[in-house]
Amino acid sequence: MKRRKFVTLSTLSLSMLPVLGMSSMVKTLENKPKWIVELIKLNDASISGLLKSQIIDNGSKANGGLHDAVDIPNPHSTNALLTRGVIGYTNQESAFYKSSDLKNRLILAAKYLRKIQHSDGTIDLLSTNFHSTPDTGFIVERVTTSCQLLKEANIEESDELFSELKAFLLAAGEALSIGGIHTPNHRWVVSAALVRINNLWPNDRYVKRAEEWLAEGIDLDADGQYTEKSTGIYSAIVNKALITVAHGLNKPELLDFVRKNLEMTMYFVHTNGEVVTEASNRQDKGGVKTFENYYFSYRYMAILDRNSQFSAMCQLIEQNYFNKTIRDLDHLLEEKLLWGELPTSKPFPTSYAKFFPFSKLVRIRRNSWDATLLINNPSFLTFHKTNAVLQAMRINASFFGKGQFQSATISQEGDTWVMTKKLEGPYFQPVSKEHVDPNGDWKKMPKRIRKQSEVQYLESTVRIKEISGGLEVEFDLHGTDHVPVSLELIFRPGGEFSGVSQSSAEPNAFLFSENEGSYTVGEDTIKFGPGKLEHKGLTLRGGLPADRNSPSVYLTGFTPFKHTISLS
Repeated sequence: MKRRKFVTLSTLSLSMLPVLGMSSMVKTLENKPKWIVELIKLNDASISGLLKSQIIDNGSKANGGLHDAVDIPNPHSTNALLTRGVIGYTNQESAFYKSSDLKNRLILAAKYLRKIQHSDGTIDLLSTNFHSTPDTGFIVERVTTSCQLLKEANIEESDELFSELKAFLLAAGEALSIGGIHTPNHRWVVSAALVRINNLWPNDRYVKRAEEWLAEGIDLDADGQYTEKSTGIYSAIVNKALITVAHGLNKPELLDFVRKNLEMTMYFVHTNGEVVTEASNRQDKGGVKTFENYYFSYRYMAILDRNSQFSAMCQLIEQNYFNKTIRDLDHLLEEKLLWGELPTSKPFPTSYAKFFPFSKLVRIRRNSWDATLLINNPSFLTFHKTNAVLQAMRINASFFGKGQFQSATISQEGDTWVMTKKLEGPYFQPVSKEHVDPNGDWKKMPKRIRKQSEVQYLESTVRIKEISGGLEVEFDLHGTDHVPVSLELIFRPGGEFSGVSQSSAEPNAFLFSENEGSYTVGEDTIKFGPGKLEHKGLTLRGGLPADRNSPSVYLTGFTPFKHTISLS
């Protein structure tokens, strides 16, 4: 079946899947696929570790619970044992299958989860949120799946465990039916949690509340990204939630948002298999994140749509981060559609230059290297060659304490991307007589009512274009003369330099005056140059503080500062 025809049919109704042959095909599988069995075996090891962390003390208020890295018992760590443990208990491929010892430990964990659940049905995220509906939603996502796996396994001895989890979920359902949220993704997490409880114990109130959140509309922009732009965390969470809601409420139109996000995300793949995170406005911004969180969604949509590029993304995750997909093993077991074979893969994009205006970045990839150009970000450029990574390029001029470069726009002029910033540095005259404060209060004679004089100017332009094997970055800072300038290349730790010299003044800082330098990590090398060193002022006034955990190379000069550096 051609993809376009399949998508058209699949958007009619998810309940028609058996007619289309997908669900019926999966149901004929008598045994779990090999990759699922491998994950079940990996899951066994995680169960053993979690059991060692469980608090077993009848005299303790936290009896049955698990604590975090700072020894605080909490629902999330406890639910991790429940999730992993139920997988082992209900699957015959596990060494823990039908283990009465494990079952008893899981009952203790479930009782602890109920004990710390507030009377309003919520739980706390002890690091920040209390009586939290959305954090209850995140827990419910896992507990409902555990209940579904227990229900399908139909193990008579698990009745008490199932009852404890059911009581927790029904109380949580009350909170989810009326509670509020903090962030955009919380709406879809809460909606998906309500749908999951409704799948087990139907209740019109659950559906009504989910519909109220859905009535706000899905927050996907024209780039294909959600409001938080959190490629490293929340975009994947939203995709899974929307798939849950689409299936549970028979709203296949919601899958269009998932498709568009997954299509966009294919352009956010670094050459080493990491995901671009610099556009995020959440805690993953600029962090090192990988794609395992997307595995459920890419596999679901690859099989549903027979999408060969999504299939290639699944293979990327499997090849690089297979073990990490264990985090969604409960959902991979629950959704039998995912047990089907992936369609034949077709490579996702690996050679392109593409502007994402809503995400405020340009992505350039040419097979073995990739770069990100960033608007409204002082770290305006990154450059990856597999494991050798230039995390950021920054430039600052000590111009009235505000010379850290970042551009509000980016434009394309032929084969060149252009970013600019213009600054003024005025001085101020005495206020006119009628504005003089009788008490000489400076705050009552602000700069805005004073005439300016001796105005200084700084205009900064950065031009970036592709060259063979990489980029050429041209800098032009001019206006007021003899302003100190510092150009900073911040690399990811773990490599070795050549062509640079260690600064005697600051740790992990290197000076660059040679024609060419390089940074090598394993078999991967980034070459850069030429250098420029007219002074040794590295972190100039008004600039961002240096990241001394990362090795940084500095080029320096004075305005008018004109210099071109290549990266390859």
